[in-house]
Amino acid sequence: MSDPRYQVDVSVVTRFLVEQSLPEQDRFAFAYTITVQNNGQLPAKLLSRHWVITDGDGHVEEVRGAGVVGQQPLIGVGESHTYTSGTVMTSRVGTMQGSYQMLAEDGKHFDAIIAPFRLAVPGALH
Repeated sequence: MSDPRYQVDVSVVTRFLVEQSLPEQDRFAFAYTITVQNNGQLPAKLLSRHWVITDGDGHVEEVRGAGVVGQQPLIGVGESHTYTSGTVMTSRVGTMQGSYQMLAEDGKHFDAIIAPFRLAVPGALH
């Protein structure tokens, strides 16, 4: 069981971006809005991210970087941080998953897991 002092939960809402997609050129753009909720017992700073993006053809891209959308937010106990970002894929369906590397106020580093979520053009799945 994980330590309750370091409990950060991640929720995701996705959206297909018709206006930024070019299906005839295998370009499918998606936005995702993420809420990072600190349900632990200590404030924690989001230091970096690690994404694993898999398109519908099984091609995998890994992305690592500092913070999220240029920020390294400090998230207080019971507070959340929400942001929107996006990705472009060459298939109509894909998945993303990963983790945020966090630093608690007491100096402990820990990961907040981002469960797999689907990116899909409306109507692409039955």
